Amino acid sequence: MATKKSTTSTKSRKTAATIGKPTVTLPRKSSGTIPLSKGLRRLGHLDLPGGGQVYVEGDYAYVGHMKPPHGTSIIDISNPRKPKVVCTIPLEDARSHTHKVRVVGDIMITNVEQNERHATRAAARLHEVEARLAADLGRKPKEAEIARELHIKPGQLAMARQFFARPYAEGGFKVWDVSNKAEPRLLNYTTTHGFGTHRFDMDANYAYISTEMEGYIGNILVNYDLKDPANPSEVSRWWMPGQHIAGGEKPTWKGYKNRLHHALRKGDELWAAVWNAGIRVLDIKDIANPKVIGAYDYHPPFPEPTHTILKMPFKIAGRDIAVAADEEHDHTYGSLHAGLWVFDLDKRDGNYDFKALSMFHVPEKASPFSDLGRFGMHQFQEYPTDTRLFCAWFSGGLRMIDIKNPEAPEETGWFIPEPCGGEKSPQTNDVFVEKRGLVLTIDRNCGLDIIEPPGV
Repeated sequence: MATKKSTTSTKSRKTAATIGKPTVTLPRKSSGTIPLSKGLRRLGHLDLPGGGQVYVEGDYAYVGHMKPPHGTSIIDISNPRKPKVVCTIPLEDARSHTHKVRVVGDIMITNVEQNERHATRAAARLHEVEARLAADLGRKPKEAEIARELHIKPGQLAMARQFFARPYAEGGFKVWDVSNKAEPRLLNYTTTHGFGTHRFDMDANYAYISTEMEGYIGNILVNYDLKDPANPSEVSRWWMPGQHIAGGEKPTWKGYKNRLHHALRKGDELWAAVWNAGIRVLDIKDIANPKVIGAYDYHPPFPEPTHTILKMPFKIAGRDIAVAADEEHDHTYGSLHAGLWVFDLDKRDGNYDFKALSMFHVPEKASPFSDLGRFGMHQFQEYPTDTRLFCAWFSGGLRMIDIKNPEAPEETGWFIPEPCGGEKSPQTNDVFVEKRGLVLTIDRNCGLDIIEPPGV
């Protein structure tokens, strides 16, 4: 795969958010002001194409981009005030995106997933809707009318028609050698099934892939041995009862509501967020036979799906603690936005019991952009070293939340980037805390920020 050096400007914007505590006038009727930052200071910025994930290994940040033709960028952050794009890996066409990325040593994995997958699935009723509208209207329906009926955008409808003409078969993941950061070398391209791979975890030995597979409904876990990175080999699968429809199982839920989002390895356990089915913990001492040793589901009544679950690597207030991030989707007025969960863990006879201790929400009034774009939680950093959690909150920006009292989380700082790329609001999508304690955030639409927290 050819790579090319980026010409993206690395000059930080001279904005109030770069220096001190700026304010912005609240939109509409309020006459108050909201500070765009508290306790957090921007050191560097890139007007980078929107990203789904940012991951740091050594002095380099790796960004998986949301939309083609942008694939993966490798960025030198040794000088955080002047981040520099070393190379980009472009995509060959608009059928896939590679918006997730992880690196261990000199091995990088990127996902390969169908672009506009949600719209394409929503358009599965395309021919039915076209026929009904034609009968109701007495004429051929317009593209905008069809798209409105399917709850998608007209441009997405055009993409869906292309996928119907040539069904998607490219989903999976790619393994790269990044020993030369300027020229990554493709080692392997493993195809899976359906939409392909979403978020995943990896270490020096295994990749823990969340993907669709033939015969199953929704994403399941497929574990791959990486001892030969050029030839990953499947070692096991795990799924929830009801997902293996080819094996005669029948889901008790509608559509794709219950599925694996991704699983994070901690010791000999995988902590799995399973969307509208909540949380599962898997024992993988024998990785060939993952075994459920904990489960907790809070759907319903809580409306937003479980995106990430993480066991804290140390006790807090004498307790074993887990934290979970829900992901904000289409918000229904009157319901809760996605927030941060804190759980007490009790492990007896090898199995985990969960007790919800608290939930933290950022109020809409805490961001001037809350009604201008998707608002609510999405993700937190995966390798905490103290009780502070740095959380990506879409149009709420980056929020710093201290859980030293697990029953009463306290917000101690925030950073809300001003929109770039002509967008109406920021969409802080992912966050990573690197070895120096600096916080990197990626915006879903445009922008990478390097932020300095207190004490760094």
